[in-house]
Amino acid sequence: MSKLGLIIEREYMTRVRKKSFILTTLITPIGFLIFFIVIMFLMTSGTDQKKVVIIDESGILGLDSSALASNSQVVFEYNKTIKLNELKKTIKENNFDGILFIPKTAVQNIENIPELKSLKVEFYAHQQLGMNAQSYIQSVLAERLKSIKLADLGIETVKLEKAEIKSSDIQFDPKNLGDENKKEKDVSGSRIYVATFLGGVMMFLIYFVIIIYGNMVMRSVMEEKTNRIVEIIISSVKPFELMLGKIIGVGAVGLTQFGIWAVTIPTLNFIVSLFFVGRLQNSNSMMQSAKVNPDEMENFAEILQELWSFNYFEIFFFFMLFFLAGYILYASLFAAIGAAMGDDWGEGQSLTMIVVIPVILAFYIGIAVIEDPNSSLGVFASIFPLFSPVVMPARIVFEPPMWQILLSLLLLLGNCWLFVWISGRIYRAGILMYGKKTTLRELVKWMFLKE
Repeated sequence: MSKLGLIIEREYMTRVRKKSFILTTLITPIGFLIFFIVIMFLMTSGTDQKKVVIIDESGILGLDSSALASNSQVVFEYNKTIKLNELKKTIKENNFDGILFIPKTAVQNIENIPELKSLKVEFYAHQQLGMNAQSYIQSVLAERLKSIKLADLGIETVKLEKAEIKSSDIQFDPKNLGDENKKEKDVSGSRIYVATFLGGVMMFLIYFVIIIYGNMVMRSVMEEKTNRIVEIIISSVKPFELMLGKIIGVGAVGLTQFGIWAVTIPTLNFIVSLFFVGRLQNSNSMMQSAKVNPDEMENFAEILQELWSFNYFEIFFFFMLFFLAGYILYASLFAAIGAAMGDDWGEGQSLTMIVVIPVILAFYIGIAVIEDPNSSLGVFASIFPLFSPVVMPARIVFEPPMWQILLSLLLLLGNCWLFVWISGRIYRAGILMYGKKTTLRELVKWMFLKE
């Protein structure tokens, strides 16, 4: 095996066998599993139904036992005989959770109901209502008061509901102009939402990998330099081989971890979801108040159809190229920064900003690009080598011209080779230098030192 292969194997096996790697790899899926279980439990666990008795002393609402609609959270009961003070004493015996009282003073001028702007009611209970239950009571009373006002004005509620002009559902159906090769179905209105989601996920994934595993490369270089282990290693391998081996080895660790997560997290979540199928089907609190809108179901089906209409082979192919090239480019810079740092890690943190700032800028530019993928900023950022590893994957799902993707990839690969070469020069000079604070001027000098 070559020296580079031995370095890669050492970097990979050393990190994979660490307890921190094993714990992180195991705890992350478990954390997602716990989060999923909590969400499913909250979705399937209904709240206790509250029984509320209404005493309308003002008589404004004209309530009877069926005037207010109950739901899975609140059940109403109207009482005309028992007084408020008597009911307060016997609320537990009557199995009431609360008393809704409308005093006479709540209505100052009952002869002019349509001009009544607000109605103050009182609620007596041993325990406070939840936010949803309170909101439901308020909305039901508001609707009841509205119908009474309309009736006082001589307007029938049923006729008003029939005559009500509802807002129209605008269905956006984009068409391609000037591109006969594209089918109309490829640009349906739902496609933009799916593309935005996919582009955002890929952009965030690359941003996450560059920051996390780039810093891992830098810390690995710094630890070996601080512990003087690198002096022994350099005696048998070239500095450039050592740096490149670290970059590839740490990158392989990252791919291994993400590969494990990609299998375990969906599998565990699927298994847990099987245990909640019955509870989801029998969840009366969710089903009683839910009304399925046919238009919403049609939109959901359209989104699912569009989700499978993308060319995932092409997307994955270019994503992996930008993913690997972007990681190697920035990881080499992180390795150079790690070699240039002295014994005091705090002093070298300013150097890391040189590498981190372009990545952060690319991420925020990518957010704007998802909103307008064909803007001038989007085209420039997806081609500029320092931004393209993050921005171009976000644009790929929006099907930019192929020449832009190829040009961006060509420039990225060229700059990847350039930055690896520059980082190797800095790494060679800085890895054996101790006790001196490195400046940007010295970094430039190291790039042109003769071997």
